[in-house]
Amino acid sequence: MDYVTESFRHGEVTLNNIPEYRDVWDELQGVIKSITDEEIIRCHEEYYPRQKSISKAINHIIKDKLVRLDWMPESPIFQDDSYTGRYWRLDFAKECISVEVAFNHSGVIPWNLVKPVLAGELNHVKKAIDTKVGVVICATNELKQRGGFDNAIGEFEKFLIHLNPLRDILTIPMVIVGLESPKTFEIIVEAIDGKNQAVINRY
Repeated sequence: MDYVTESFRHGEVTLNNIPEYRDVWDELQGVIKSITDEEIIRCHEEYYPRQKSISKAINHIIKDKLVRLDWMPESPIFQDDSYTGRYWRLDFAKECISVEVAFNHSGVIPWNLVKPVLAGELNHVKKAIDTKVGVVICATNELKQRGGFDNAIGEFEKFLIHLNPLRDILTIPMVIVGLESPKTFEIIVEAIDGKNQAVINRY
């Protein structure tokens, strides 16, 4: 799968040039690059045929590939049992990198950006994990349109708009990864038996 990146606070420089970070970053990039259009179609049709977008299929594939490489899924940020649930955990973590896969509402963009910071900075609450760099994976506007995503989700371009106003809060190096749309198909909505359904349209 093709993607674009935006480096914040020298995130890519840090990941590409510090040896202890580079291998994990290469591994993450390798997982994203390895995702094929056919893989997305197969996963969507097998597990999420009623979904109107390919977001769950992409999430499923990323999780499967990262877990096979010993990435920790749904890693809690804090040890305190008062901080449980999805708002207090990372989607994935391994060694120095925390990862959020953000295909959710644009209203939670700030929280998606803040969670890796909580994992990477000292805190008044005892932490369960200690990472150094945050990576947020999201959809570009093109993927949002051609992948059937809901209009309300926060796309790559909106994430970038949030970086400067939150600069004093986002204190760790970060990389925003925008996934580009598939090359061989798109999701279109068709009326079938009187109901709108998502259909894979192959080019």
